[in-house]
Amino acid sequence: MTKNMGATDKTIRVLVAIGIFLLYFFNVIEGTLAYILMALAIIFVLTSLVSFCPLYKPFNINTGKHKK
Repeated sequence: MTKNMGATDKTIRVLVAIGIFLLYFFNVIEGTLAYILMALAIIFVLTSLVSFCPLYKPFNINTGKHKK
């Protein structure tokens, strides 16, 4: 599993996850939408921690530093 996420991509994902967590904490979102968004937030955090996004692989997307 090679890393395919750059620092900017990881930062954006973590910020979006924090935003979703805050929306849930302050009861702005609830019900099924809240569960779906919380699952997405958890996926964002996990992919940021391992620096690998499985959806990038089939499309050969790499937001990390490119080797010359």
